[in-house]
Amino acid sequence: MKAPLLRLVSRLCLTSFLAWLPLTAAAASAEVPVPPAAEILSTLHREHPRLLVSAEDFQRLGRRVQENATLKDWHAKLAEHGRRILDQAPSKYEIPDGLRLLATSRRVLDRVYTLALLHRLDADPRYAERAWKELEAAAAFKDWNPRHFLDTAEMTHAFAIGYDWLYDYWKPEQRDLLRVAMVEKGIKLANDIQSKNTWWAKAHHNWNQVCNGGIGMGALALADVEPAVAGEFLHAALKSIQLAMREYGPDGAWAEGPGYWHYATSYNVVFLAALQTALGRDFGLGEIPGFADAGLFPMYATGPIGRTFNYADGGDGTIRAPEMLWLARRFNRPAYARYQVPIASGTALDLIWYDPQIAQATAPEPPLDEYFRGAEVVTLRSAWNDQDAVFVGFKGGDNQANHSHLDLGTFVLDAQGVRWAIDLGADDYNLPAYFGNQRWTYYRLRTEGHNTLVLNPSAVPDQNPAAAAKIIKFESTPERAVAVADLSAAYAKQARSVQRGIALLDRQRVLVQDEIQADQAADLWWFLHTPAEIELAADGKTATFQRDGKRLRAQVIAPAEAKFSVMDAKPLPTSPQPEGQNANKGIRKLAIHVPQTGSLRLAVLLQPLSQGQGSSLTTPELRPLAEW
Repeated sequence: MKAPLLRLVSRLCLTSFLAWLPLTAAAASAEVPVPPAAEILSTLHREHPRLLVSAEDFQRLGRRVQENATLKDWHAKLAEHGRRILDQAPSKYEIPDGLRLLATSRRVLDRVYTLALLHRLDADPRYAERAWKELEAAAAFKDWNPRHFLDTAEMTHAFAIGYDWLYDYWKPEQRDLLRVAMVEKGIKLANDIQSKNTWWAKAHHNWNQVCNGGIGMGALALADVEPAVAGEFLHAALKSIQLAMREYGPDGAWAEGPGYWHYATSYNVVFLAALQTALGRDFGLGEIPGFADAGLFPMYATGPIGRTFNYADGGDGTIRAPEMLWLARRFNRPAYARYQVPIASGTALDLIWYDPQIAQATAPEPPLDEYFRGAEVVTLRSAWNDQDAVFVGFKGGDNQANHSHLDLGTFVLDAQGVRWAIDLGADDYNLPAYFGNQRWTYYRLRTEGHNTLVLNPSAVPDQNPAAAAKIIKFESTPERAVAVADLSAAYAKQARSVQRGIALLDRQRVLVQDEIQADQAADLWWFLHTPAEIELAADGKTATFQRDGKRLRAQVIAPAEAKFSVMDAKPLPTSPQPEGQNANKGIRKLAIHVPQTGSLRLAVLLQPLSQGQGSSLTTPELRPLAEW
């Protein structure tokens, strides 16, 4: 069987045929109809608990915890966490940065989930009483910081779980206190935003899902006693959340990066899961094109050592995502569960969504390489389940995406258990105008702070903030994989055409090839950021990276006059020098500088060196990107 057909067959085993078919523009943008508020609530399960689990589900889980080794281990971890919470003081109203109560909201949410589930499973009143102290303290807050509405949504989520899962334990006056807090500090404020269609109600990014999902949990918890405000919100939320959910199309990726994929998807899943358990239906939201494939993205965006391709504002830590277990059950995708189970922290949602039959079901190994359309992200690798595998994450994308950096053409590289080429990730959100008119002055957000090309680096911004870049070629065979991005829009003021290709040759060596066509000379820089030590050859044509006893060799193949240099990971002297930004200690960058260049081809080969391997490199024959 030829490689392209083999790849297609493998893909069809992993996803449904309908999900793999090309989407028409009409199908991708079709609105899911939403019934009137009264009809939405007509199927409400009036008993509690009804959010994510029923009383019978809790009973079944209690039995399974005693029988299943994975659940038993997670329960032990959760119990250890819960015992620590028992000795901790309730949360206080704290806004350390002057803007966000978010850390407090998330602490309350974590504590309530942990304590409520432990009480349901272990019947220990200490957990319920401690949960009450947490909720009573937060109910007394002057507000839940609605100016940063994520804080309000996450706190409402916490109260919804506490109200619903411990409903039978609370006295009527306790339920009433929780109800009033959710309505007055959360749901009514959200209804006002939805009625005006402002801010997050019309957003296409994580704010939409977090706010709709968090407040939606409160509305579903109170739908029997507050049908008017709950129905009003759910009617609006079922419409609003579609704007963000369509961003998963066509194949599950997320333009805000893997970290914000987790944040957005966790709330999206919680909302849909609660709709199913509270109302018996999700009104067709789960069938929005691309959502069933959402679990593919963290799988492919995670390299062999557990670090993600962390483009945009995000860190590169492992994505521990309980929502993968729900997605696995909902769409019968065992691969999603197999991703999450080995790395799970044993949270409450891990326990309630784990299905051993799904997790242990057989499924074909996914294809090695993937191109996520729309997000314009490619990942290439030499193998799955091999910590020493070669992994490349490469992106085109859209500089206007929420949380984006000016990073079109950037890449990361793993090999031999080391991340050699890194993305520095986000800087401090509290830097002056970080999300405003100073954003493109900060090194980590500028093009020069990424592993890509810079033309005329003194410019602010140093890529066009309105530019988008498509992957114009993607090919995967057993022997090699290639991707080419058209970066021309990013450098339209400096060149007629800029393209970057990345090839994984023999599944071991990585070729980075850039082609620039320009009518006027430009100051060109090529950068690669690394935590490794770098030793340059005397002629500057090769560089040897060393880290953790491993080595990687870089070689300039073209043009003949280009040489490497090693620089600190900080702005060039001609670039902005804002105070307070991250100093990037311990990070160096391999650089190539070609001053006053016109049209040229720039090619660099990156090759891991095995133990005892000498300095000789096999140089590939260069071909124009158009012939790749």
